[in-house]
Amino acid sequence: MNRLHLITCTLCLLGLSACGSLFKAVKPELVVPPSFSAAPINGQTMDIAPDWWTVFNDPVLNDLQTQLQQGHLNVQLLANKVRQAQASLATAQSSLWPSLNVNAGAARAQEKGGSAVGVWSLSAPLNWEWDVWGRLSAQNAVARANLQASQDDLSLARLSAQASLVQTYVALRTAERQAKVLSQAQEAYTKALSLTRFRYEAGVVSAADVAQAELQLNTTLAQRIDVDTTRKQLHNALAVLLGTTTNDLNLRQSDAWLTLPPLPAMLPANVLQQRPDIRAAAQRVMAAQAQSGVAQAAFFPTFSFSANVGYRSSDLANIFNASSLLWSLGPSLAVNLVDGGQRQAAQADARAALDGAGINYRQTVLQALQEVEDNLVAAQQLQLQADAQTNAVQAAQRNLAIAQAQYAAGTVSYLNVVTAQASALSAERSLLDIQSRQVLASTQLMKNMAAPWPMESMAPVGQK
Repeated sequence: MNRLHLITCTLCLLGLSACGSLFKAVKPELVVPPSFSAAPINGQTMDIAPDWWTVFNDPVLNDLQTQLQQGHLNVQLLANKVRQAQASLATAQSSLWPSLNVNAGAARAQEKGGSAVGVWSLSAPLNWEWDVWGRLSAQNAVARANLQASQDDLSLARLSAQASLVQTYVALRTAERQAKVLSQAQEAYTKALSLTRFRYEAGVVSAADVAQAELQLNTTLAQRIDVDTTRKQLHNALAVLLGTTTNDLNLRQSDAWLTLPPLPAMLPANVLQQRPDIRAAAQRVMAAQAQSGVAQAAFFPTFSFSANVGYRSSDLANIFNASSLLWSLGPSLAVNLVDGGQRQAAQADARAALDGAGINYRQTVLQALQEVEDNLVAAQQLQLQADAQTNAVQAAQRNLAIAQAQYAAGTVSYLNVVTAQASALSAERSLLDIQSRQVLASTQLMKNMAAPWPMESMAPVGQK
């Protein structure tokens, strides 16, 4: 009868463990303006692969991105944090299952009035805490959400490193193009100075014209030196991104400029939702929700089941005899009556953390919306600006040709030529700058449209 009563109580407690959890983690809703609806882009969907930088059609950039996967230290650090989160999840999952140990011991013991004897023991205790109120499931949910958040952090770090590489590479190529334009201008100004000196020696022009030509040439030379300095610094920055030294980075020369991909007028909300920072913030909200459930479950009693079977004898040869058998079996209940307010403090801390996670999620969404809208506007306006600046370059070159012809005919002073030269050079450099900004705006939009990497490919080379 006692055994039947014990089994009945055990089954009742097992039934309680299936009654459900005190918490329910809910993914926060992504609230976006109506303009970010799921409308198709330019009449059709636009799928961007995880290797989004390939849309620029630059083989050198593609090679650098391959090197980035092996050398970026911040990505490797976050990959280690993902492995730590995986271990934490495995630990949380193990708490849902019984634990079984095997204990063996040997000791000398003396009872009152007796002589000391040897005592041998062998036992196998089993312990299992029933998840009646969902505390263990909540801890498991916390670990799972933290793991997903750490994976999203890794995706964000990988994406940020890729975008930084594109930005640095574009800035470097722009500096090279600026240097090329300045070198061509320097060569033209050198010829103009020689011609002006020849005309001065012939008595056709004054010494002021020679001084102006020298000023124009040396100013351009100083600008080229400044651009060369910037180019070398960008080369160093590129080497740091790749986790190598400047001497080991051999960057192939390329005169081709990056191809600009077609850009949408607006990104759908479902595309925006796949941003790693938004996904990570949402997972941290769910982790905070689960942690609040853990804190709430601490106010309820814990139920556990334990069993133990073993042998204990003073004679090692007879330890497995029936008379040496010891066993125990049954459930137990534990209630924390007084803790000095520890559980209330833990619950308040969990609620505050949940509120903070919600605020962080909303802030992350707002920042994402701002980034997308800013770069959509920039991409559209920069295209118009590039068209206008191209016309300005052509007009400046025509004006320079006219000024040079008038100066050769002696109808204007050399100051007109200098002014036309400066305008043409400034217009051309401004066009290069606008083209660079176009690529950077496209880079930011590609980040938001790119599909996430599969997690099995996220670990750096050599750590998979």
